[in-house]
Amino acid sequence: MVQVIKKIGEQRYRESFGRHYEEFHVGDVYEHRPGRTITETENTWFTLLTMNTHPMHFDGEYAKASEFGRCIVCSPFTVALMVGMSVTDVSQKAIANLGWGDIKMTFPVFAGDTLYAASEVLDKRESASRPGAGIVTVRTVGTNQDGKVVCTFSRTMLIAKQGHSVEDKVGY
Repeated sequence: MVQVIKKIGEQRYRESFGRHYEEFHVGDVYEHRPGRTITETENTWFTLLTMNTHPMHFDGEYAKASEFGRCIVCSPFTVALMVGMSVTDVSQKAIANLGWGDIKMTFPVFAGDTLYAASEVLDKRESASRPGAGIVTVRTVGTNQDGKVVCTFSRTMLIAKQGHSVEDKVGY
């Protein structure tokens, strides 16, 4: 988690998070902390909020007959959680997410699992249409408490350069 403390007055400070475009370097890996333990209630809420009607996510009796023997966490929840875990490191100063790709669910996630994530910078380039921004692509890998990889994906973002973020413009 990238945290910077800005002095904004006499004995007064403000925390700030994230990286500007210039602070990304291809090959760097950011380990996102803290980890996050998923509860059964959160999985059920996410499943219901997104209108996912597959009973593997919320019907324990149904899930007992599956190869897993219990409910599994809704996979878009796993992806959303990993994205959220990465925000303070990779997209706090993003102007926009440009896309996600190569999403893989490689191991089942269950209520009670604790997830961790890390993102590697794969590519960065100047934006051709926005001089105050650049494009950064990362690959995020999520693991459970036992170190098993549960999900991987790439994400491309438009990231503000120093002096050009919304935070910079409004003195946030």
